Amino acid sequence: MLGSLTGQLIKCECCPRNCGVNRIEGKLAVCKIGAEIRISHAGLHFGEEPPISGAKGSGTIFFAGCNLRCVFCQNYQISQEFQRYSTKTLTVDELADEMLRLQSIGAHNINFVSPSHMIFQMADAIVVAKKKGLTIPVVYNTNGYDSVDALRQIRGLVDIYLPDIKYMDNALGKRYSAVLDYAEVIPGVLKEMLDQVGHLQLDDDGIATRGLLVRHLVLPGRLDNSKRCLRFLADLSPDVFVSIMSQYSPQHKAGKYPEINRTLTEAEYDEITEYALDLGLENAFVQELESQTQCLPDFEQESPFNFT
Repeated sequence: MLGSLTGQLIKCECCPRNCGVNRIEGKLAVCKIGAEIRISHAGLHFGEEPPISGAKGSGTIFFAGCNLRCVFCQNYQISQEFQRYSTKTLTVDELADEMLRLQSIGAHNINFVSPSHMIFQMADAIVVAKKKGLTIPVVYNTNGYDSVDALRQIRGLVDIYLPDIKYMDNALGKRYSAVLDYAEVIPGVLKEMLDQVGHLQLDDDGIATRGLLVRHLVLPGRLDNSKRCLRFLADLSPDVFVSIMSQYSPQHKAGKYPEINRTLTEAEYDEITEYALDLGLENAFVQELESQTQCLPDFEQESPFNFT
């Protein structure tokens, strides 16, 4: 049975692409997913930021498909090539039960990865799960290319927003992610998220309970873009929590783009982290450069990540 929000997929406008296809009838567009709920992996994940993973792990649910086409995507196996890999198709009730299973094994939170194209199915499942006893926070872990209208429709269901800010340059969004207006969309998305949940709040153990944590992946040779992204965040609020990520490595189709066909250098990363401090962004998480190999997943494995 279609939920109250899932029913909107009859003319899909759940993300800014506004494809308008009838996913309920199985029509497909950019995300390549109909109205069904398809997940690629669900389990405890220890490689997120410390307030998200904590000591017990984040209860991650990786949706299949994506509304972006990032040429350097580390999750390309499930975001763009999921048809070649094993996925599970769940009902709303089954997704709710999966959330409760993760809660029962000690997850600090329920962490939906790449939910933008599944936002309405996800929302219906959260409602069911809360009625069945879900009490841990819900994390919306997104590439940032979200519909502000859709986010407003799920207000109150998400406790922690974990978005990317990939680009403040539409030309880069077009070149690397096949999207024309990312830099125009992301400011409104982040403002809406901050309005809904406020700044990141931590409990006595340092675990996030509510709020916004923004991620930025620093691309090699594209430091001007990184500085524009950080400058926007500082203007949004100098108190915003930001994760400045050094883990870029040339995955998927990045080899076709010579300017990003390498890892980030220590000098590049230091320049960006120092710039963040100069902007007054003191609530910043940083990464060691070893993350460029340690953070690579393999979704052919039962446990895609090597974190312990």
